[in-house]
Amino acid sequence: MTNTFTIRQLTKEFSVTARTLRFYEDEKLIAPERRGQTRIYSLRDRARIILILRGRRVGFSLAEMREILDLYDIKDGGVTQLVHARRKFEERIAILERQKIDIEDSLGELRRGITNIDMALAKNQAAAE
Repeated sequence: MTNTFTIRQLTKEFSVTARTLRFYEDEKLIAPERRGQTRIYSLRDRARIILILRGRRVGFSLAEMREILDLYDIKDGGVTQLVHARRKFEERIAILERQKIDIEDSLGELRRGITNIDMALAKNQAAAE
């Protein structure tokens, strides 16, 4: 594995746009080296992109991801980062569990609505015959 990556390599590997990676750079989530106009991404940048994309997939905001990533720089072997990430994960699980209940309730309402509509249509069709 190489120690540096181009924007093209990372966009292909992670199926994201160059604009996405530039946005993460603008937001100070990653800090690629510059050689002229060319961005050179390090293993650290690549690892951070992986974490950002995983976090986004489960619903973390960029601000929350920044909190977790910034804690990596504390020189305690990553303990502070892990404790904070674990707490954030628990919070996210609780949010998703509430959303899951809301979704199940909504699906039930919609299914009952379809049943009522089908019954009304069947009644109207029977009356028309």
